Amino acid sequence: MVWEVLREALDRRAAEQDRPVLDVLDTGGGTGNFAVPVARLGHRVTVVDPSPDALFALERRAAEAGVTDLVHAVQGDTQTLADLVEPGSTDVVLCHGVLEVVDDPAEALGCLTAVLRKSGLVSLLAANRDGAVLARAIAGHFTEARHALEGESGRWGAGDPMPRRFTADELRRLADAAGLHVSSVHGIRVFADLVPGVLVDSEPGALEALLRLEEAAAQQPAFHAVATQLHLLAELR
Repeated sequence: MVWEVLREALDRRAAEQDRPVLDVLDTGGGTGNFAVPVARLGHRVTVVDPSPDALFALERRAAEAGVTDLVHAVQGDTQTLADLVEPGSTDVVLCHGVLEVVDDPAEALGCLTAVLRKSGLVSLLAANRDGAVLARAIAGHFTEARHALEGESGRWGAGDPMPRRFTADELRRLADAAGLHVSSVHGIRVFADLVPGVLVDSEPGALEALLRLEEAAAQQPAFHAVATQLHLLAELR
């Protein structure tokens, strides 16, 4: 779902700018799950990630895909971004799974928007607090569900591997404070993490049907609260 939305957004932005090649920054892009497909569309991608091992894997994946000349790997993070990327040099920023782990999400998002060109686009993917509450409750972990619901960070307990989660309203406020206008919100994995895997594996055509259901529900606000992740597209004002 995220890739489909992102690909369409890149195509629209390239048409609007009348430039077939966009400059894309993938912060925390790791091994290139998004960077390499974006480069295969013909765009230039800079991946900033703190892990040298991840960047090595990225370079190998880019070479295998034949897009080495379009992918640039840089070791760093949001705090060092100003020293790594020129201000106002980027058309699109991918911020996927980053705000959950940084010390200050507002500061991090501000650093990302600083590198955008006028009317630049941000693709923001983050863990959803409300979805975690529902998942823990359905699993019978009611106390953990309440902790996720009421806790400041949206974590369900000390054993929670996710440092932070957000509601859709919290992400909108962060985007607004960074000077961004949110144009769309999609719920990601609305049903997939709640459906037992054995049901999907045992029914012919169930996986494809589940994907179609996810696509149908992703844009409907009523289902955003139960999604595992939220995907926002936002434009610099």
